[in-house]
Amino acid sequence: MGAAAQGHKVRLPDGLQLNYQDVGTGEAVVFIHGSGPGASGHSNFKHNYPVFAAAGYRAIVPDLPGYGASDKPETAYTLDFFVDALLGLLDALDIQRCTLVGNSLGGAIAIAIALRQPQRVARLVLMAPGGLMDKAQYYLQMEGIQRMAAAFASGELRDAAGMKRLLGLQLFDPSLIDDGTVAERVAVVAEQPPCVLSTMEVPNMAERLSELACPILGFWGMNDKFCPVSGADTLMQACQRIRFVLLSECGHWVMVEHRELFNRECLAFLEEGRP
Repeated sequence: MGAAAQGHKVRLPDGLQLNYQDVGTGEAVVFIHGSGPGASGHSNFKHNYPVFAAAGYRAIVPDLPGYGASDKPETAYTLDFFVDALLGLLDALDIQRCTLVGNSLGGAIAIAIALRQPQRVARLVLMAPGGLMDKAQYYLQMEGIQRMAAAFASGELRDAAGMKRLLGLQLFDPSLIDDGTVAERVAVVAEQPPCVLSTMEVPNMAERLSELACPILGFWGMNDKFCPVSGADTLMQACQRIRFVLLSECGHWVMVEHRELFNRECLAFLEEGRP
């Protein structure tokens, strides 16, 4: 997964500064990372977005507020807060229409943007997205969510060993976690205020999924410890123009554990929308 990458900076009208990668030219594809402590867009999608850029797309990879090299204000980290920030970035870059690629929290943000501004979203690629059940259900059902919250609150993730244990839960094969990624995430966690996770609220959007009108490609690992794979059925039952790839021997990070398959399937999906 590799070390952090410093990208471009943009300051939004509300004063929030975001860090983002911007690689390639062509139709815009925006990659939205999840809520794991210490996350950044580059570390989550390092093995993906350069492939999209090489295939003729403009890859935009932001660090969400509270993460990576973006600002980390003391505020409530609600879904609307993240959506406002991402739409602010699209406005600043004059991107009127794009494909959104989102994992976990990033998937929930992508869904919420498509619901708020459907004219702006050409396609959705969702990897184990959040926002498909109530928060209490995630905490009751999912070992990864429980252990992530406890480890962040206790300060365990400021230590490399603790961070490596947590990141290992994201994958079916923990050996894919390298020391550079662990060090990067530990450094980011040291800057993250507790409110980044303690105030995070992602509503259950299941009742609105039928409003999604764009084509959707989904991925889910059958060994996911953070978002239950039953969410794939929730989406398939509610949405039209949707297909799903379910993978054995795969945890929460499909784009890491099955990067070649992920890149190939996504690019084929995007090609269907080209003239």
